[in-house]
Amino acid sequence: MKPHPRPEGIETAVNNTASVATAVDELALGETFTFDELVMAVQRNRGRQLRIVELAELGVHDGLCAVWLGAEDQDLILHAHSDSALHRQQFVLHELAHMILGHKFDEYAEAADFLLPDIPKETRRRLLRRQNLDSAEEVQAETLADIFAAAIRRSMRNSSRFAEIFG
Repeated sequence: MKPHPRPEGIETAVNNTASVATAVDELALGETFTFDELVMAVQRNRGRQLRIVELAELGVHDGLCAVWLGAEDQDLILHAHSDSALHRQQFVLHELAHMILGHKFDEYAEAADFLLPDIPKETRRRLLRRQNLDSAEEVQAETLADIFAAAIRRSMRNSSRFAEIFG
């Protein structure tokens, strides 16, 4: 008797979940961590510096929330302004997730010409942005960003309870 094939999309969902779980385990941060601890773990795992910069003009005309630029020796995340700190954090967490998951979207390199015209093309290796929100890569990145956000919230809650109890 032949096994029933899985419904379309189930295999992708299973693979995406496994990739996200593996990525979280490889960071070795535990159940809770701060945003700064996450950034340090990403730098350590990638063996390169990471800079995160708010670019107020980003998103004003083109709807971009954040972009990830990879140069030879460092990564740069540019994110749009938002009045909500949590919203800005989610922009950055999403891009960190792309890095951790090893996603590559070289087809967006032309956007780097506009955003960073002074950086030679050969030093830019990748540029990521939210484009197709229902692609497997975007779903994985948003899932991992949500996991990061929950761990950071738990860390903040735990540290505030520590201060509440122990002063």
